[in-house]
Amino acid sequence: MVTAGWCKPGRAGRQYRFEFQDVVLLRTAVGLLKARVPARRVKRALGELLRQLPAERPLSGVRIAAVGGRVVVREGDSVWQPESGQLQFAFTVDELARRAAAPRALRDKPPPPTQRARETAEAWFERAVALEDDDPEEARRAYERALEIEPDHADAWVNLGRLAHEADDAQTAARCYHEALSREEADPVTHYNLALACEDLEKSAQAVSHYRRAIALNPRFADAHYNLGQLLSRLGERADGLRHMVRYRQLTRRRT
Repeated sequence: MVTAGWCKPGRAGRQYRFEFQDVVLLRTAVGLLKARVPARRVKRALGELLRQLPAERPLSGVRIAAVGGRVVVREGDSVWQPESGQLQFAFTVDELARRAAAPRALRDKPPPPTQRARETAEAWFERAVALEDDDPEEARRAYERALEIEPDHADAWVNLGRLAHEADDAQTAARCYHEALSREEADPVTHYNLALACEDLEKSAQAVSHYRRAIALNPRFADAHYNLGQLLSRLGERADGLRHMVRYRQLTRRRT
Protein backbone atom coordinates (compact mmCIF):
# COMPACT_ATOMS: atom_id res chain seq x y z
CA MET A 1 0.00 0.00 0.00
CA VAL A 2 2.70 2.47 0.98
CA THR A 3 4.99 1.64 -1.95
CA ALA A 4 2.08 2.04 -4.38
CA GLY A 5 1.22 5.39 -2.80
CA TRP A 6 -2.29 4.33 -1.81
CA CYS A 7 -1.74 5.77 1.65
CA LYS A 8 0.93 7.82 3.42
CA PRO A 9 1.22 6.70 7.03
CA GLY A 10 3.24 8.48 9.67
CA ARG A 11 6.35 6.95 11.17
CA ALA A 12 7.27 5.88 14.69
CA GLY A 13 10.94 5.01 14.52
CA ARG A 14 11.23 2.27 11.92
CA GLN A 15 7.55 1.41 12.06
CA TYR A 16 4.63 2.84 10.11
CA ARG A 17 1.71 4.34 12.01
CA PHE A 18 -1.43 3.57 10.00
CA GLU A 19 -4.58 5.59 10.54
CA PHE A 20 -8.03 4.02 10.74
CA GLN A 21 -8.83 5.10 7.18
CA ASP A 22 -5.72 3.24 5.96
CA VAL A 23 -7.14 0.08 7.50
CA VAL A 24 -10.49 0.78 5.82
CA LEU A 25 -8.69 1.05 2.48
CA LEU A 26 -6.82 -2.20 3.04
CA ARG A 27 -10.07 -3.93 3.95
CA THR A 28 -11.60 -2.54 0.75
CA ALA A 29 -8.77 -4.02 -1.32
CA VAL A 30 -9.23 -7.39 0.37
CA GLY A 31 -12.97 -7.17 -0.30
CA LEU A 32 -12.31 -6.60 -4.00
CA LEU A 33 -10.12 -9.69 -4.12
CA LYS A 34 -12.77 -11.75 -2.32
CA ALA A 35 -15.29 -10.50 -4.89
CA ARG A 36 -13.12 -12.27 -7.50
CA VAL A 37 -11.61 -9.13 -9.00
CA PRO A 38 -8.12 -10.15 -10.25
CA ALA A 39 -5.27 -8.78 -8.12
CA ARG A 40 -3.65 -7.14 -11.15
CA ARG A 41 -6.89 -5.31 -11.94
CA VAL A 42 -7.28 -4.16 -8.32
CA LYS A 43 -3.74 -2.76 -8.32
CA ARG A 44 -4.19 -1.05 -11.68
CA ALA A 45 -7.61 0.40 -10.80
CA LEU A 46 -6.48 1.81 -7.46
CA GLY A 47 -3.35 3.21 -9.07
CA GLU A 48 -5.42 4.97 -11.75
CA LEU A 49 -7.88 6.22 -9.14
CA LEU A 50 -5.02 7.70 -7.12
CA ARG A 51 -3.94 9.69 -10.19
CA GLN A 52 -7.50 10.85 -10.92
CA LEU A 53 -8.27 12.19 -7.45
CA PRO A 54 -7.05 15.60 -6.23
CA ALA A 55 -3.80 15.44 -4.29
CA GLU A 56 -5.54 16.26 -1.01
CA ARG A 57 -8.21 13.57 -1.48
CA PRO A 58 -7.25 10.10 -0.14
CA LEU A 59 -8.50 6.87 -1.70
CA SER A 60 -10.35 6.16 1.54
CA GLY A 61 -12.52 9.22 0.89
CA VAL A 62 -14.51 7.54 -1.91
CA ARG A 63 -16.59 4.40 -2.03
CA ILE A 64 -14.90 1.59 -3.95
CA ALA A 65 -16.79 -1.58 -4.92
CA ALA A 66 -16.73 -4.56 -7.27
CA VAL A 67 -19.34 -4.94 -10.02
CA GLY A 68 -19.11 -7.63 -12.66
CA GLY A 69 -15.45 -8.40 -11.97
CA ARG A 70 -14.40 -4.75 -12.29
CA VAL A 71 -13.61 -1.99 -9.81
CA VAL A 72 -16.08 0.89 -9.72
CA VAL A 73 -16.00 4.09 -7.69
CA ARG A 74 -18.91 6.07 -6.36
CA GLU A 75 -18.74 9.67 -5.21
CA GLY A 76 -22.08 11.38 -4.65
CA ASP A 77 -24.21 10.67 -7.73
CA SER A 78 -21.24 9.81 -9.95
CA VAL A 79 -20.14 6.23 -10.63
CA TRP A 80 -17.16 5.41 -12.84
CA GLN A 81 -14.55 2.80 -13.67
CA PRO A 82 -11.12 4.19 -12.73
CA GLU A 83 -9.30 2.00 -15.28
CA SER A 84 -11.16 3.48 -18.25
CA GLY A 85 -12.71 6.60 -16.75
CA GLN A 86 -16.04 5.37 -18.14
CA LEU A 87 -19.10 6.68 -16.33
CA GLN A 88 -21.87 4.29 -15.27
CA PHE A 89 -25.45 4.82 -14.23
CA ALA A 90 -25.60 5.36 -10.48
CA PHE A 91 -28.34 2.80 -10.04
CA THR A 92 -26.05 0.00 -11.20
CA VAL A 93 -24.09 -0.30 -7.96
CA ASP A 94 -27.16 0.11 -5.75
CA GLU A 95 -29.26 -2.38 -7.68
CA LEU A 96 -26.54 -5.01 -7.83
CA ALA A 97 -25.78 -4.55 -4.14
CA ARG A 98 -29.43 -5.04 -3.25
CA ARG A 99 -29.75 -8.11 -5.44
CA ALA A 100 -26.47 -9.56 -4.23
CA ALA A 101 -26.73 -8.84 -0.52
CA ALA A 102 -30.32 -8.19 0.62
CA PRO A 103 -31.66 -11.51 1.94
CA ARG A 104 -35.16 -12.45 0.89
CA ALA A 105 -35.93 -13.14 4.55
CA LEU A 106 -35.94 -9.35 5.04
CA ARG A 107 -39.02 -9.16 2.83
CA ASP A 108 -40.98 -12.29 3.68
CA LYS A 109 -41.22 -13.69 7.19
CA PRO A 110 -42.54 -17.27 7.15
CA PRO A 111 -44.36 -18.84 10.12
CA PRO A 112 -42.34 -20.36 13.01
CA PRO A 113 -40.44 -23.43 11.80
CA THR A 114 -41.10 -26.97 12.93
CA GLN A 115 -38.35 -29.06 14.51
CA ARG A 116 -37.66 -30.68 11.14
CA ALA A 117 -37.39 -27.24 9.53
CA ARG A 118 -34.94 -26.15 12.23
CA GLU A 119 -32.73 -29.12 11.44
CA THR A 120 -32.87 -28.21 7.78
CA ALA A 121 -32.02 -24.58 8.54
CA GLU A 122 -29.04 -25.73 10.59
CA ALA A 123 -27.91 -27.91 7.69
CA TRP A 124 -28.03 -24.92 5.35
CA PHE A 125 -26.14 -22.86 7.93
CA GLU A 126 -23.37 -25.45 8.22
CA ARG A 127 -23.18 -25.68 4.44
CA ALA A 128 -22.79 -21.89 4.25
CA VAL A 129 -19.97 -21.91 6.80
CA ALA A 130 -18.13 -24.58 4.82
CA LEU A 131 -18.53 -22.57 1.58
CA GLU A 132 -17.37 -19.16 2.85
CA ASP A 133 -13.68 -19.41 1.90
CA ASP A 134 -14.12 -21.05 -1.52
CA ASP A 135 -17.42 -19.58 -2.73
CA PRO A 136 -18.73 -16.61 -0.68
CA GLU A 137 -21.57 -15.98 -3.14
CA GLU A 138 -22.88 -19.52 -2.74
CA ALA A 139 -22.37 -19.20 1.03
CA ARG A 140 -24.54 -16.08 1.00
CA ARG A 141 -27.32 -17.95 -0.78
CA ALA A 142 -27.08 -20.79 1.73
CA TYR A 143 -27.41 -18.35 4.65
CA GLU A 144 -30.43 -16.79 2.96
CA ARG A 145 -31.97 -20.24 2.57
CA ALA A 146 -31.40 -20.96 6.27
CA LEU A 147 -33.10 -17.66 7.15
CA GLU A 148 -36.06 -18.37 4.88
CA ILE A 149 -36.64 -21.52 6.91
CA GLU A 150 -35.78 -20.06 10.31
CA PRO A 151 -35.74 -16.23 10.43
CA ASP A 152 -34.68 -16.31 14.10
CA HIS A 153 -31.33 -18.00 13.36
CA ALA A 154 -29.16 -15.25 14.88
CA ASP A 155 -25.83 -16.76 13.82
CA ALA A 156 -26.96 -16.84 10.19
CA TRP A 157 -27.82 -13.14 10.37
CA VAL A 158 -24.39 -12.39 11.85
CA ASN A 159 -22.49 -14.35 9.20
CA LEU A 160 -24.61 -12.92 6.40
CA GLY A 161 -23.83 -9.45 7.70
CA ARG A 162 -20.13 -10.22 7.83
CA LEU A 163 -20.17 -11.41 4.19
CA ALA A 164 -21.94 -8.20 3.17
CA HIS A 165 -19.42 -6.14 5.12
CA GLU A 166 -16.50 -7.93 3.47
CA ALA A 167 -18.13 -7.08 0.11
CA ASP A 168 -18.03 -3.37 1.12
CA ASP A 169 -21.77 -3.16 1.78
CA ALA A 170 -21.81 -1.76 5.30
CA GLN A 171 -25.46 -0.73 5.00
CA THR A 172 -26.70 -4.29 4.48
CA ALA A 173 -24.20 -5.55 7.07
CA ALA A 174 -25.61 -3.18 9.69
CA ARG A 175 -29.15 -4.26 8.85
CA CYS A 176 -28.22 -7.93 9.28
CA TYR A 177 -26.46 -7.25 12.58
CA HIS A 178 -29.55 -5.42 13.85
CA GLU A 179 -31.64 -8.44 12.86
CA ALA A 180 -29.26 -10.69 14.81
CA LEU A 181 -29.38 -8.47 17.90
CA SER A 182 -33.17 -8.37 17.83
CA ARG A 183 -33.01 -12.14 18.37
CA GLU A 184 -29.93 -12.38 20.61
CA GLU A 185 -29.15 -9.00 22.13
CA ALA A 186 -26.47 -10.10 24.61
CA ASP A 187 -23.82 -11.02 22.04
CA PRO A 188 -20.71 -8.82 22.40
CA VAL A 189 -19.24 -9.86 19.03
CA THR A 190 -22.37 -8.83 17.15
CA HIS A 191 -22.34 -5.43 18.88
CA TYR A 192 -18.66 -5.11 17.93
CA ASN A 193 -19.37 -6.01 14.28
CA LEU A 194 -22.24 -3.53 14.18
CA ALA A 195 -19.97 -0.84 15.62
CA LEU A 196 -17.49 -1.47 12.78
CA ALA A 197 -20.29 -1.12 10.22
CA CYS A 198 -21.51 2.09 11.89
CA GLU A 199 -17.99 3.53 11.64
CA ASP A 200 -17.91 2.75 7.93
CA LEU A 201 -21.30 4.46 7.60
CA GLU A 202 -19.92 7.48 9.51
CA LYS A 203 -22.41 6.96 12.35
CA SER A 204 -19.94 7.60 15.14
CA ALA A 205 -22.45 7.96 17.99
CA GLN A 206 -24.01 4.58 17.18
CA ALA A 207 -20.56 3.01 16.85
CA VAL A 208 -19.59 4.29 20.31
CA SER A 209 -22.83 2.93 21.76
CA HIS A 210 -22.28 -0.57 20.36
CA TYR A 211 -18.60 -0.66 21.33
CA ARG A 212 -19.66 0.26 24.88
CA ARG A 213 -22.32 -2.45 24.87
CA ALA A 214 -19.78 -5.03 23.65
CA ILE A 215 -17.46 -4.08 26.52
CA ALA A 216 -20.30 -4.14 29.05
CA LEU A 217 -21.09 -7.71 27.97
CA ASN A 218 -17.42 -8.71 27.85
CA PRO A 219 -15.11 -6.36 29.81
CA ARG A 220 -12.06 -8.27 28.52
CA PHE A 221 -12.91 -7.60 24.84
CA ALA A 222 -9.52 -6.08 23.95
CA ASP A 223 -10.29 -5.13 20.34
CA ALA A 224 -13.47 -3.33 21.41
CA HIS A 225 -11.46 -1.31 23.95
CA TYR A 226 -8.90 -0.44 21.26
CA ASN A 227 -11.43 0.64 18.62
CA LEU A 228 -13.48 2.59 21.15
CA GLY A 229 -10.36 4.32 22.44
CA GLN A 230 -9.33 5.34 18.93
CA LEU A 231 -12.82 6.53 18.02
CA LEU A 232 -13.29 8.55 21.21
CA SER A 233 -9.93 10.24 20.67
CA ARG A 234 -10.97 11.25 17.15
CA LEU A 235 -14.22 12.62 18.56
CA GLY A 236 -12.28 14.78 21.02
CA GLU A 237 -13.01 12.68 24.13
CA ARG A 238 -9.33 12.03 24.72
CA ALA A 239 -9.46 11.22 28.44
CA ASP A 240 -12.07 8.51 27.96
CA GLY A 241 -10.28 7.29 24.85
CA LEU A 242 -6.99 7.03 26.73
CA ARG A 243 -8.67 5.01 29.48
CA HIS A 244 -9.78 2.40 26.96
CA MET A 245 -6.35 2.33 25.31
CA VAL A 246 -4.74 1.68 28.70
CA ARG A 247 -7.19 -1.14 29.31
CA TYR A 248 -6.41 -2.57 25.86
CA ARG A 249 -2.68 -2.61 26.68
CA GLN A 250 -3.35 -4.29 30.01
CA LEU A 251 -5.40 -7.03 28.38
CA THR A 252 -2.98 -7.69 25.53
CA ARG A 253 0.03 -7.66 27.86
CA ARG A 254 -1.56 -10.37 29.96
CA ARG A 255 -2.43 -12.33 26.81
CA THR A 256 1.22 -12.42 25.71
